[in-house]
Amino acid sequence: MQKKLNIAIMAGGNSSEENISLMGASQVEGWLDPGKYNPYKVLVKGTDWTCMVGNGVAVPVSKDDFSVSLNGVRVTFDCALIVIHGNPGENGLLQGYFEMLNIPYTTGGVLNEAITFNKHFCKLLLTGTGVKLAREVLVHRGEEIDVDAVASKLGLPVFVKPNASGSSYGVSKVKHPDEILPALNRAFSEDSTVIIEEFIAGRELTCGAFKSFNREFILPVTEIVPEKEFFDYEAKYLNKSKEITPAPIPEDLYGTIQGLTSKIYDVLECRGIVRVDYIAGANGIYFLEVNTVPGMSEASIVPQQVRVMGENMRDMLTLVIEDALRRAK
Repeated sequence: MQKKLNIAIMAGGNSSEENISLMGASQVEGWLDPGKYNPYKVLVKGTDWTCMVGNGVAVPVSKDDFSVSLNGVRVTFDCALIVIHGNPGENGLLQGYFEMLNIPYTTGGVLNEAITFNKHFCKLLLTGTGVKLAREVLVHRGEEIDVDAVASKLGLPVFVKPNASGSSYGVSKVKHPDEILPALNRAFSEDSTVIIEEFIAGRELTCGAFKSFNREFILPVTEIVPEKEFFDYEAKYLNKSKEITPAPIPEDLYGTIQGLTSKIYDVLECRGIVRVDYIAGANGIYFLEVNTVPGMSEASIVPQQVRVMGENMRDMLTLVIEDALRRAK
């Protein structure tokens, strides 16, 4: 009988998305195949790492070798399943730690995570892939900005968003020049660099993907219809949006979105399950961002897409873990 593997489900993190990560980690724990894996939920908060055991007891994790002592027995982990959104799970920091310890993990590598988390640099790398990119102005904290010049260059409305953040925290849709500076201040509460991006009218579409060494899943396309003006935090996590899978769009557009998702996955050297967001406007398909640690609650978009595809999350996560283990050999 094959020995069960110890899987560390990495949850929490240092960003505003901590609670979303914790919810997803609980769901992932339930999805993992109990015949193959022993799941351990590892909570990360700054330098405080703890492993949650029975009755909510938190046991310190040794970061020297990523192990934990449970009832006098030293437990090590065969793979880290990362469910941390934002810092440090989605920006390359956690990946660098696991690389140094030679522990398999389930996301893209250090460079992939660092680049995709930085919206500005990610867009630069995607130039020439066939997907349109909204015009933007990059602003650093403390930098003076001519709001009238920005409005003239990009038009109005614009989106003001943290350059390296997620879940639409600190994002504002600005319709008047005098709203730009207050919006920048909100965005700077999340990151030291902010992008002001032109508004593209259109349908918001998103597509998940996972490629292993011998299998490829380009998931169904979902259309997001927010009840609010845009897909902000409430729309994402407080049921303030309608998510339609498969998206009710023309077949050629559907195929184009899936094709672009596959290409972007390869160009950015993604690994594990990712989700790519787009706006389909009158002048073409515009790239929004890549989510390299997409939401993993039962109601999240990727699990919806997996179900519509006729697959299940238990089998999908098994493939993700097996792929991570194989890549580490």
